[in-house]
Amino acid sequence: MQRYFILFFFFLWKFSVGQEVDLSSYNIIWNSQSNNSSESMPCGGGDVGLNVWTEKGDVLFYIARSGTFDENNTLLKLGRVRLRLSPNPFYGGTFKQELKLREGTVYIEAKNEEISAKINLWVDVFAPIVHVDIAADKPLQVTATYENWRYQDRVTKGKENNANSYKWAPPGDVIAKKDIVGYEGSSGVLFYHRNKENTVFDVTVKQQGLDSVKKKLFDPLSDLTFGGFLIGEGMQQAGETSGKYQDTDYKGWRLTTEKPTKKQSIKIYLHTKQEKSVDTWKKELLLLAKTKKDKGATVHNKEWWANFWDRSYICIKPGSKDTSDIDWQMARNYQLFRYMLACNAYGAYPTKFNGGLFTYDPSRIDTAMTYTPDFRNWGGGTHTAQNQRLVYWPMLKSGDVDLMKPAFDFYRRILSNAELRTQTYWGHKGASFTEQIENFGLPNPAEYGWKRPVDFDRGMEYNAWLEYQWDTVLEFCMMILESHRYTGANIRPYMPLIESCLQFFDEHYQYLAKKRGRKALDGDGQLVLYPGSAAETYKMAYNANSTIAALKTVTEGLLTLPDTLLPSSRKAEWKKMLSRIPPLSYRTIDNRILLAPAKLWERVNNVESPQLYPVFPWGLYGVGKPGLDTARNTYQFDRDALKFRSHIGWKQDNIFAARLGLTDEALRLNRLKLSNAPRRFPAFWGPGFDWVPDHNWGGSGMIGLQEMLLQTVGDKIYVLPSWPLDCDVAFKLHAPKQTTVEVEVKNGKVKKLIVKPASRRNDVILPESTNILESSNNINEVTVFFLLQESIFTKKALL
Repeated sequence: MQRYFILFFFFLWKFSVGQEVDLSSYNIIWNSQSNNSSESMPCGGGDVGLNVWTEKGDVLFYIARSGTFDENNTLLKLGRVRLRLSPNPFYGGTFKQELKLREGTVYIEAKNEEISAKINLWVDVFAPIVHVDIAADKPLQVTATYENWRYQDRVTKGKENNANSYKWAPPGDVIAKKDIVGYEGSSGVLFYHRNKENTVFDVTVKQQGLDSVKKKLFDPLSDLTFGGFLIGEGMQQAGETSGKYQDTDYKGWRLTTEKPTKKQSIKIYLHTKQEKSVDTWKKELLLLAKTKKDKGATVHNKEWWANFWDRSYICIKPGSKDTSDIDWQMARNYQLFRYMLACNAYGAYPTKFNGGLFTYDPSRIDTAMTYTPDFRNWGGGTHTAQNQRLVYWPMLKSGDVDLMKPAFDFYRRILSNAELRTQTYWGHKGASFTEQIENFGLPNPAEYGWKRPVDFDRGMEYNAWLEYQWDTVLEFCMMILESHRYTGANIRPYMPLIESCLQFFDEHYQYLAKKRGRKALDGDGQLVLYPGSAAETYKMAYNANSTIAALKTVTEGLLTLPDTLLPSSRKAEWKKMLSRIPPLSYRTIDNRILLAPAKLWERVNNVESPQLYPVFPWGLYGVGKPGLDTARNTYQFDRDALKFRSHIGWKQDNIFAARLGLTDEALRLNRLKLSNAPRRFPAFWGPGFDWVPDHNWGGSGMIGLQEMLLQTVGDKIYVLPSWPLDCDVAFKLHAPKQTTVEVEVKNGKVKKLIVKPASRRNDVILPESTNILESSNNINEVTVFFLLQESIFTKKALL
């Protein structure tokens, strides 16, 4: 009887906690066509993103891919595809376009009195292939047109150069070079862009006086070739066309079905590679199209997306039908944005903060910007670290550590360039990463400055916002360390990066001190971090708290690693450095002790609040940690922090509030962060300080919501530390030591608490009102779970 009793509750538990979260209520459904590309829907996978919309009876989509940088370091679209059906089901009948999250696909259905058709668009996660599957109840003619606006060279002027690395300070005319497009075979269109000689890499190396080491520098732009091959079964060439969409003229290459058909499959194969011979590149692309078979692709992709969604979730007021409820929207939009991040899961480059893979015609954002669809503000190959970090921090708690690899590899690839800069300019070791760096590891040439004093330090940016701002790379170093702490990930390839970044600060600030005077350290034997910078805001800072917190946290993180990753001899060196890191600085306002931005500073240049960076990202203060009152005083009474407070763009006040247990304030700000964007697709936020869709807006929103629900302090797991318990929520999030925490709160009580592995259950700390965990005389699903995990197949466990 005991055996049957156990089995009964085992199946009860499997039924109650093993069900996949239902995301169907979060699918985006449109029942009318769109007016233009700004009303598009994201779709993607692997490292490819599509903007999909239906306009005036045509289905259109832009194609974007990670790493498609031209000579000027603009992140180019790969073109636009237009689908037209005849007879056309999109006129005079019903219409439905749906983003199905669990499948990672966009479905479009249309029906009128004449014909009914369905179109399924999806991107293969495991290969760079865009799929378009069409089915109709009657035979129809399908025409697919590849549209390209780079059919000729274009001169870019004024603000349009904000899309490339020259920005507001081009040294001469900037020319966007043309693509090569044409028919290939009888049923395909081949298109590509190949970077010509003398890219922005060459210009930047010369500008910054690094010609002597140029041959040693990593160059990602030379011979870079990217494009694709559009082909359809049973389709034939149908001639070229031309037109204008929004503000940009284009040429089109059409394919059409040889005869009407009920089913039609169209594919776009993509290829990106630095290749000495364009013929070799073309052969590799066509070989992909020839050899890549569809067998199993649909199933494997659906499995990938299902597994992705089962990793984690957040559902607020689950089951609610009121989509106008702002709390419900927070969770839905969290899931939508996480989907957008997953579309670049395996990209060669990080997801760009200023639009990711889903930018569209810029005049739909700013009517004065009548530029091509390639435009995005703040550059394509330029990496603005303060913004990029917010895209990647939420991936730890969402369980998406594998999605962090593009960000980590970005820095690993350019490490040698950053070290060569340091050695060339200053003659010491360590990696010097500036705040706005190119994808080849050198400062952005516009930010570096063309009009510089002759005797100005060649290693420095001549820039009031960015000077001496080197510490943001340490956040990515910390993410690497945290990925190991959360999942046990192999971080050995990134250890040289972390150590080199720390070494730069240790050696460079001793180098600067020796240039000023006789001693390398202060009277306490510690580094003098001057001149420094607290974010872009407090300039010419002396011992900026954001830098001190970064150095302390990363160094301590290194010291916790096993000897297999960091031998004891290296740990001894880092212990010495730890002793050289100065303490944080404080100040008093109205008899309250607050964290200071720095010990001293000369001016305020921007609107960040780095005095709160010891709260986030560095976690030195917060719920369950000493000095919480000091951190709260800083949030509530620091005059600059109050003046700068906002939810827009990269602002992270919502995260600070959550980390400090300020429930009402965290809820207020996260509602503002994650409520519907003023666009048809609710997660297309921005432009904020950047562009649309603003990915550091979405990333900071994700982080803030996660921190309201789950925080960790050492081995302790704080559940619902900043959550209003009268608001129903269900979530599954990740914690260090390969731990997942699944919780359901309903009517003010915790209905479900599942911790895996069960050994971590004792580390969970619930809010002070400990009676919120609903009790029962019967064995509930929580009890069953823990019995099962602790070897329930024994009499002792049952009793």
